[in-house]
Amino acid sequence: MRTDQQGQASSWVASPWVQLVFGVICMAMIANMQYGWTLFVNPIHEKYQWGRAAIQVAFTIFVVTETWLVPVEGYLVDRFGPRPVVVGGGILCALAWTMNSFASTLPMLYLAAAVGGVGAGAVYGTCVGNALKWFPQRRGLAAGITAAGFGMGSAATVVPIAHMIKSSGYEATFLWFGIGQGIVVFLLGLALVAPPQSLLENAKHAVKSTAGAVRRAIYNATPREVVSTPVFWIMYLMFVMMAAGGLMATAQLGPIAKDFGLQDSPVSLLGLTLPALTFALTIDRVLNGLTRPFFGWVSDRIGRENTMFIAFGIEAIGIVALSKYGHSPTAFVVLTGIVFFAWGEIYSLFPATCGDTYGPKFAATNAGLLYTAKGTAALLVPLTSVITAATGSWHAVFMLAAGMAAVAALMAIFVLKPMRRAHAQRHATPALDLPYGASLVSGSARVSSDGG
Repeated sequence: MRTDQQGQASSWVASPWVQLVFGVICMAMIANMQYGWTLFVNPIHEKYQWGRAAIQVAFTIFVVTETWLVPVEGYLVDRFGPRPVVVGGGILCALAWTMNSFASTLPMLYLAAAVGGVGAGAVYGTCVGNALKWFPQRRGLAAGITAAGFGMGSAATVVPIAHMIKSSGYEATFLWFGIGQGIVVFLLGLALVAPPQSLLENAKHAVKSTAGAVRRAIYNATPREVVSTPVFWIMYLMFVMMAAGGLMATAQLGPIAKDFGLQDSPVSLLGLTLPALTFALTIDRVLNGLTRPFFGWVSDRIGRENTMFIAFGIEAIGIVALSKYGHSPTAFVVLTGIVFFAWGEIYSLFPATCGDTYGPKFAATNAGLLYTAKGTAALLVPLTSVITAATGSWHAVFMLAAGMAAVAALMAIFVLKPMRRAHAQRHATPALDLPYGASLVSGSARVSSDGG
């Protein structure tokens, strides 16, 4: 393998689309650590009788450690490249599920969750940050495709995991799936490389003035500068509000289906007949993955905030409908699919918006700082079990999640959009770089990155 003068790999591996594919596969391999968790909650509870709320603390620990350490992992990626971070992450992911298979106490379960969170965060943050760097003019699409691996990765394994839990027990399922997924991440991590410096230099000349002639330098904010801007904290708040509802559904879908009396109810759709929970999990994972590149692509064309308003609004409506009509097995499957489709795009829209606003140089670290909002939102997940126990139903939880989604949708248009416009104007020289085909400033003063 040859290297260029910046020390980057120059073989066939070092191409944007190859790196994107490798990143997507790595993301798919760690997806079950979050999206497959709900299948294990009831079996663990039935064996040890620890209580769902206590078991779900492990999920919160996983998400918190997965997200809050991503800025550190992003710094390591920006400094040393993606390979060592992903390789280490793969080892930790395999270790975590191996520990889960032997955990006989809550502290052991919580420790395994923390180990898994560090490993999954290393893989997730690295792959998304690497995609933002390799595709500086198509950030929405690249981040969406990469995040789709995480959203869809567990779709193909929902049925095998559910069957293996029933036939061999959840302990063996944790062990063998954990080892297999970790090995794949380890091997592909060895092939990940950062983009050559020439690509980042060329990105500096991607922005043109409205006349299409004057080229400007790109704006690259350091992490310290990013956290000092009000725009970042508005995005952070919106991210927390949107992530909370989706994480609740992710962690609690199994318990919700059981409380609705739908866990094993047969549902026939699309020529398939499966138990309602298994069907819902499968469809949800597919739609949760597809939404990320779809809305990322849409946002590259109509703007980030406009896309957020549409998607977040659909999320609010979907959650209300699930609360009202979700007691029917077929409606449960369809409506949870809508909820996940309108939720998963946050993992492409927010990183892309962050990259647009603050530039590509520290993209992995800056996106990692914003991604910690998911960990903050995870602190609310155990609370949903408490609220449900206190009220006797999931209705209050659903209404809370729908309300937060509705508020986030309105904030996208009436708060974030004007604040980002003002931020862009303050940094007009040097200018912000733009997503391919999208405008820097929404409204009458349109500046596009495709020369328009």
